Amino acid sequence: MTLDASRGAHQEAPPELVQLLTPEGERVEHPDYDVDLTPEEVRSLYRDLVLVRRIDLEAVALQRQGELGIWASLLGQEAAQIGSGRALTDSDMAFPTYREHGVAWCRDVDPVKLLGLFRGVNHGGWDPQEHNFHLYTIVIGSQTLHAVGYAMGIQRDDASAATIVYFGDGATSQGDVNESFIWASVFNAPIVFFCQNNQWAISEPLEKQTRIPLYRRASGFGFPGVRVDGNDVFACLAVTRKALEAARTGQGPTLIEAFTYRMGAHTTTDDPTRYRVASELEAWKLKDPIERVKAYLFKNELADQEFFDSVDEEAGQLGADLRRRCLALPDPQPLDIFDHVYREPHALIDQERAQFAAYLEGFEK
Repeated sequence: MTLDASRGAHQEAPPELVQLLTPEGERVEHPDYDVDLTPEEVRSLYRDLVLVRRIDLEAVALQRQGELGIWASLLGQEAAQIGSGRALTDSDMAFPTYREHGVAWCRDVDPVKLLGLFRGVNHGGWDPQEHNFHLYTIVIGSQTLHAVGYAMGIQRDDASAATIVYFGDGATSQGDVNESFIWASVFNAPIVFFCQNNQWAISEPLEKQTRIPLYRRASGFGFPGVRVDGNDVFACLAVTRKALEAARTGQGPTLIEAFTYRMGAHTTTDDPTRYRVASELEAWKLKDPIERVKAYLFKNELADQEFFDSVDEEAGQLGADLRRRCLALPDPQPLDIFDHVYREPHALIDQERAQFAAYLEGFEK
């Protein structure tokens, strides 16, 4: 049985915001987007959402206990990341920021490798080519240029694939992002720009970034833009699938604005209580991406309490395993920092390594 057979009465979603699942767990229709999932596929999406949130919560706890240097939480943005991540094919390439832990999960990146980066024991820890998931990018917006370049390479290889690049609402004010829009547009590059608009660029609200909805910026560069409910995993999956297919078939780029909310701090060094009010946070809690899928499964009798309990148990085991393996990560040797900076030997790196080695030798053993 597919979802279409079990939806019951439909509701119409607002035309500007693509929504297929309301915060109350009711299926709605949209004239341009839809997704037809089996009950097992919906249960799988729910499992993804729960497990990714557990990874995030464990990482925050590890940072608070001094085991990570910093952490960028995805709390509240799980649907945007899981929905878009599950829309990717094996051939597509993803370029993340430093918060796409859910997309990393979809690309089969071991979560402990994410923690290694924030613990300071590696430069990233995974092979981008193996997972078609690039390394995290800390510099705001620069990954959009990398992604467009990769997409233009796909185009010249005449490959049936696309690129997706993630960034936040604050990054849309960066020159790199706007330059990437221009290049993608004029070269008709096979790329999807996925903006997670979580309402706050650190402490700056959205109105300090734009006077119009972000998705409408795309028209000025000559390609389509769409705003999707970023807390609706069904809608994020449907919209991203369509945009990726358009990219693969030569229709050029699309800008997706996933309208969501950052429930936690920008990073663990941030205190959001200094710049946003509690009532705003409480209002967004009612739009929780996990609870709406859970409500949908319950209402349509697609899952029972035993299923939800089993997912919670799996999440607990995942958190415990992640903590154990994080604490067991070996500390690197000081000279390891010079490894893997470049793919090939580099004279300047060799010189710097020798200088640092000589400096270390100056300390008493």
